[in-house]
Amino acid sequence: MRGHLRRAAGLTQAQVGAAVGVGRVQVARWEAGYAEPKGERRRAYGRLLRALSQQHPDAIAPPSGEP
Repeated sequence: MRGHLRRAAGLTQAQVGAAVGVGRVQVARWEAGYAEPKGERRRAYGRLLRALSQQHPDAIAPPSGEP
């Protein structure tokens, strides 16, 4: 879902990383589920994801035919 939101907004992993204070590789790890943000980065990333989900609700909806 994280990557779907980012792509729906037309953002790169590097842009998201710059917005929350990490590098592109760290954003890739978060999106892949290999790592989780901690502390202030977690709060900043959460705020960004919430804003993107409000702007792009279709990016988080399940595909048609799924509950």
